[in-house]
Amino acid sequence: MSKKLAGYGGLGIILLIASFLLCLGIGAVKLPVMDIVQILLHRIPWIGDAITPTWSPAFEQILIKVRLPRIILGMLVGAALAVAGSGFQGVLRNPLADPYTLGVSSGASVGAAVLIFFGIQYSLVGAWTLPLVAFFTGILTLWGVLSLARDGGKIPTNSLILSGVVMQSFLGAIVSFLTAMSKGTVNEILFWTMGGLSFRGWSYTLMLLPYVLIGFVVIWSCARSLNILALGERQAAHMGLHVERLKLVTLIVSTLLTAAAVSVSGVIGFVGLVTPHIVRLIIGPDYRLIIPLSAIGGAIFTMWCDLVARSILAPIEIPLGIVTAFLGAPFFAYLLYRNKKQRNGGKV
Repeated sequence: MSKKLAGYGGLGIILLIASFLLCLGIGAVKLPVMDIVQILLHRIPWIGDAITPTWSPAFEQILIKVRLPRIILGMLVGAALAVAGSGFQGVLRNPLADPYTLGVSSGASVGAAVLIFFGIQYSLVGAWTLPLVAFFTGILTLWGVLSLARDGGKIPTNSLILSGVVMQSFLGAIVSFLTAMSKGTVNEILFWTMGGLSFRGWSYTLMLLPYVLIGFVVIWSCARSLNILALGERQAAHMGLHVERLKLVTLIVSTLLTAAAVSVSGVIGFVGLVTPHIVRLIIGPDYRLIIPLSAIGGAIFTMWCDLVARSILAPIEIPLGIVTAFLGAPFFAYLLYRNKKQRNGGKV
């Protein structure tokens, strides 16, 4: 396993770094890759002293103050949603579960929208108020979806998806109502419904970082147990696994990751569905590999989607959530088709 992780992980990190440099360079103002590397190295203590600035000061301002915080934030959001998606899929043993399809993202966005509507997003614990309230409403949404979907102690795939659709519709109506009733905050609430990374500086990145790091460590530490759970809850319990505790920890931490991401970027769908599936198709069902590689893949996927969002119709910027939906919805339809085909013995 360690050799496989090192091989795929090394390749993933190379792709991540290459994507990072390319996305930093592409935009209304083209930045040469060599200038980007030199500017970044120049900012590192001791190393930077050996580099003589030869680039335009305007390039440095664009890179450090505009593109770098946005792209790093996109990487963190993508990693958080992908790890949360792999956690939901693992603990529910359902390949169609992710923060968006379960309605957790919409639930978290309702909490954010209510705070913004009343202008109290910094009232309780400063910058931490929004993610904490989003986490609370996300947990309530997850509980509601699972309660609706549960049938005799089991959670069928069709029931889970339908419950997620019901919750999304209901919560979306709440956000739409708040948007219609708001005056000065209408644009800010609309941001949460469509998702995006524009006008997000270093403060948002620093706020999200501890959630992503702690959440990733906790979910990855559960990877071996998720592999055992894949055998079935009864079999896992016979092997000494505390099933209910594992489910509780994984669901709570995955919801917290989702809420933290939604609190800074709004609702960005399908990242937690597409990324773990692609990773699973490449490396197999081992969650010890799926979780870290999903974090890398989610960061790469979100970076490129954000590049499309800000570049394809420049100077007009497309909301990031629309781009991920364009890519993720067909993939979701394909998974539904494949599951239906498998249930029918290869016939549709």
